[in-house]
Amino acid sequence: VQLQASGGGLVQAGGSLRLSCAASGRTSSYSMGWFRRALEKERDFVAAIRWSGGSTLYADSVKGRFTISRDNEKNTVILQMNSLKFEDTAVYYCAAASRQMILSTLLRPPAYDYWSQGTQVTVSS
Repeated sequence: VQLQASGGGLVQAGGSLRLSCAASGRTSSYSMGWFRRALEKERDFVAAIRWSGGSTLYADSVKGRFTISRDNEKNTVILQMNSLKFEDTAVYYCAAASRQMILSTLLRPPAYDYWSQGTQVTVSS
């Protein structure tokens, strides 16, 4: 499985961006997540979604602003980011978890087997 993240860019505070993660292999049975790493900080969880799309999980810092969704027919996961803040500036990564696990386990990077390259999101204040 290979993951390709795209959609990053420069946006003013309050604006929106839509990140996409395209998978080369069949990931319809995998849980998918988004993480981000700000400069000189640890990699932080952003959002995750079950293979069925029926269950999602968000970091408190993005709840109500970001929405994760997936299209299993297209092997794509979307992170819609609205009301962006300066503190959302980071490199964003998508990841795929092949094993079945409880939802809360998806908060942690070791749950994931595959990672994309990063896409830079810069929010100007």
